[in-house]
Amino acid sequence: MISLDDVTVRFGDRTVLQSVSLAIPEFRVAVLGPNGSGKSTFARLLNGLLLPTEGAVRVDGLDTRTDGRRVRRQVGFVFQNPDNQIVFPIVDEDVRFGLKNLGYGAAETERTVAEVLERFDLTACRHERTHTLSGGQKQLLALAGVLAMRPGYIVFDEPTTLLDLRNRNRVIAAIGALETPAIVVTHDLDFAAGFERVIVFDEGQIVCDGPAGIAIEHYRERMR
Repeated sequence: MISLDDVTVRFGDRTVLQSVSLAIPEFRVAVLGPNGSGKSTFARLLNGLLLPTEGAVRVDGLDTRTDGRRVRRQVGFVFQNPDNQIVFPIVDEDVRFGLKNLGYGAAETERTVAEVLERFDLTACRHERTHTLSGGQKQLLALAGVLAMRPGYIVFDEPTTLLDLRNRNRVIAAIGALETPAIVVTHDLDFAAGFERVIVFDEGQIVCDGPAGIAIEHYRERMR
């Protein structure tokens, strides 16, 4: 389980998150909020990409401040723009990169790469250059690279924002099929409606937290 205990984040004199406490045992959680509300900062706290100014973030009992490496192994992160995540020029090489860092042997690496590429319909472009992929394919490749490392949780920061409708639907379907707990920051209310729990941020604080129908309606009213 991921939990935050009285977490505050400041950048200089600016407070981005203020006294946030919660636990996330659910399988699917969406995070909503206007731009600048603190939701992306919240997402980055969950795997130690960002450390709290005050308070503590824990993943299965591991503190992101003192166990950052183990936390990042446990919590995968998929960025809004996959170009910020894809580091190798060839599709196959990009998926292999993380596995080498984990010390996978040759046979296990080959099997894992083949499995995740097939899962996301990327096998045909396995040896293609990553810059030639469509936006949706790049987002799926970023997800494949994270999933290959077998994290216990995956956090997504606005995974559909840069995509057209066809690729949005492909990415949503891929997330929906995951067997791994997922926390998804999104502006897509139709997407969020299918989640067990929706957390709404505004001005650095949680302003609603509950079932999708209730939280989304609260968000709609707040944004009028």
